[in-house]
Amino acid sequence: MKKVIILGVNADIGFSFCNFLNDDKVEIIGTYRKKKPIFKKNTNKKIKLIRCDISKDRDLQKLFNLIKKEKFTWDTFFSSVGTSLPIGKFFDINFTDWSNSVKLNSIYQLKVIHKISKFRKKKSNIIFLAGGGTNNTFRYYSAYCVAKILLIKMCELIDDEYPGINCFIVGPGRTRTKTHLETLKYGIKNDKNFKVVKKFWNSKNQGTTFYKIYECIKWCCSVGRNVVGGRNISVQHDKWGSLSLIKELRNDINKFKIRRYRNK
Repeated sequence: MKKVIILGVNADIGFSFCNFLNDDKVEIIGTYRKKKPIFKKNTNKKIKLIRCDISKDRDLQKLFNLIKKEKFTWDTFFSSVGTSLPIGKFFDINFTDWSNSVKLNSIYQLKVIHKISKFRKKKSNIIFLAGGGTNNTFRYYSAYCVAKILLIKMCELIDDEYPGINCFIVGPGRTRTKTHLETLKYGIKNDKNFKVVKKFWNSKNQGTTFYKIYECIKWCCSVGRNVVGGRNISVQHDKWGSLSLIKELRNDINKFKIRRYRNK
């Protein structure tokens, strides 16, 4: 990773990702929607920040213009944008809110990468964040869930269509981010997930550390497309970093992908 574009540097994971890259002296263009993030004092001058609401075409054009002006030929794109709202049963929530959430959690992120794809290097990384619901029904979070499933499948499709792109998605697991506050404020009080989130938040535990997420992403970038391309990697549960997992992924094209596989 030499030149990186980060969507959502004001989000917890995006902010930490930017800081870790900064320590590695990487050139960065980062977007934020409302409050401009403040980085540590020794931040290098290679970080350029731009206010950008990815749901707005005019903001997307500003990002495009900045990348063009800086001649920023990026090798890595990372998106940390997302929301778990609206929370509730599908027929009970406002459909416009539901639709906007699906767009923010997937469509708009894909729109950004589509817009700026002309500036990417031939060999590049595209990285998204996965979420709950991959292996079960994520009750009351349908918009968030289906949007993440869409991103997982798009990683596989982009991987299939573009041999030069290492496109993968990372599931960070339960980690201490502001997204949990949405559940605590708007969640269904008697829901199992609400109780788990409340217990986790009150415990003050970090859960998956931001550095571990960063290390997993670095590993995925280093082993490349032939190993992780088009796949959904779990930071918490997968044996990333091991030779055994590299062998498993090379030998099984269906592993860590969405499949109705070998069902009769």
